[in-house]
Amino acid sequence: MESSPLFIALDASSTSVRVVIFHQDGQPLSQGRCGLDVLAVGEHGFEQDALSWWTASKAALQLALQPLSLSQKQALVSLTILHQRETVVVTDAVGTPLAPAIMWKDDRCRQELKVAERRVGRVRLHTLSGKPVSTTPSLYKLMYLLKERPELRDVAHIHDVHSFLSLKLTGRAVASFPSADATGMLDMRKKTWADSLIDLIGTERHQLPELVEVGYLIGPLTPKALLETGLPNHLLIYAGSGDAQAAGLGAGIIEQGHAFAEIGTALTCGVHTETYEVDEAFRTLFAAIPGLYCCETTVRSGMSTLYWLVEKVLASEDRLPRMKELEEEALQLPAGSQGLVALPYWSGVMNPFWDETARGVFLGLNAEHSPAHLFRALL
Repeated sequence: MESSPLFIALDASSTSVRVVIFHQDGQPLSQGRCGLDVLAVGEHGFEQDALSWWTASKAALQLALQPLSLSQKQALVSLTILHQRETVVVTDAVGTPLAPAIMWKDDRCRQELKVAERRVGRVRLHTLSGKPVSTTPSLYKLMYLLKERPELRDVAHIHDVHSFLSLKLTGRAVASFPSADATGMLDMRKKTWADSLIDLIGTERHQLPELVEVGYLIGPLTPKALLETGLPNHLLIYAGSGDAQAAGLGAGIIEQGHAFAEIGTALTCGVHTETYEVDEAFRTLFAAIPGLYCCETTVRSGMSTLYWLVEKVLASEDRLPRMKELEEEALQLPAGSQGLVALPYWSGVMNPFWDETARGVFLGLNAEHSPAHLFRALL
């Protein structure tokens, strides 16, 4: 009996690559996961080995493929790439990294914000890219990197996670609009790389990925990728999007005016609109649906604050059981955590203040408060 079509989603997030194989009705069939290391560099730097994205992708794919029968493997139709946003890497022409990838939460580029504002203007930067000036977009991270490593400027090929994995899978460095927009280097109205923003890093357009619509057919796998992944040779690779926009699509948010929330390392909320709008209250991206924009708000320290509490403060070696205990205890507490308030600026604040120097606060502590109160206040 012939199997119904099966589809692969590959999500390269901040701490792991996860692969899920879905039936046509959206039900998951199997999955695989492989962790990723994050390297802290000083107080403000966070880096990854970009090659680990590819290594972890192959491992997660193999785990997801392992339980499939031969007929199910033959029923695999497509693979779509999803990913952590703003993280950027520079490579040579064939995709060998020339420096560690700089992650989305890295904010060593504070001085570059001032340089960009002086050369382009704060309002112009926001209006063009849809992103208020902050250390989050890749643009400022690249300005910092290429200032530190000027010898890379003329030889570097610039990739977000999507275009890097696209290159490894198909031989084409392709980024969709809702992938590339997080670089902060797109002219969001014209849907192209913005020359005035490229000029800030001193590179040329040919050093940047090819831009396509989400859902675009990138192509088949290369012979090398077929050999290394174990995927069938008829499988096709399609352009995906950043992880938060994909979460909105996965939640069924497909129309203007509808909103979604994604809870992960960061906490992200978004609402779709057909018109391009900018405001300090949010940042504007392309939605994972052609023709729509996504007005997005983000708390950079989402689940990471709970992990901090359990691992760093309570020194629990086994995170999940301890979190379950705290949740049960927190459920018994009244709303408001008996006067304890948390400002979750463990990694600075994005909207509406755009201040990477902001820091977290517990306000209203007294001797009666327990770890459960801290847990509930963070929630």
